[in-house]
Amino acid sequence: MRGDAALVAMPLATLLPRGLCFLVAWIALMGFGPEDLPVGITAAAAATWASAALWPPEGRLSPSGIARFLMRFLMQSVNAGIDVARRACARRVDLKPGFVTCRSAVPAGMARDASCAVMSLQPGKLPVAVAADGTLLVHCLDLREPVAEQLAADEAAFCDVLARGGRDG
Repeated sequence: MRGDAALVAMPLATLLPRGLCFLVAWIALMGFGPEDLPVGITAAAAATWASAALWPPEGRLSPSGIARFLMRFLMQSVNAGIDVARRACARRVDLKPGFVTCRSAVPAGMARDASCAVMSLQPGKLPVAVAADGTLLVHCLDLREPVAEQLAADEAAFCDVLARGGRDG
């Protein structure tokens, strides 16, 4: 759906809160200055238009899913960062790098792309390709780790963020 069609189909009750959130985010990042407000409003309007094309009104997020995901993500990031630092500082680097393939449970589309982008932020594993059938090719620092199981748990946590469990891609 083109952005213009998405805006026409989206009710004002959905667009207005999005626009206000984008404006508040812009002010938080850029600071409030009355002379800058026209630029902020323009940026918020452009972000709202883009969000209408990229995130449909029926797309919902679960606040409790977001909280659980953030806690999991932060804990895993800290643990993985410590592990990578420990390995980097060790006299003898004990790594067995390589590639692992596993099947993604996240539906194709923006949900899977976002899931892979989030996974790439964590040290130690990096999704490098996704096949049409949903098979992920993941580079990891240590093939002895249960990477496929970790990725499955990461995907389940990611799907909990989506109010409908990530079923609509």
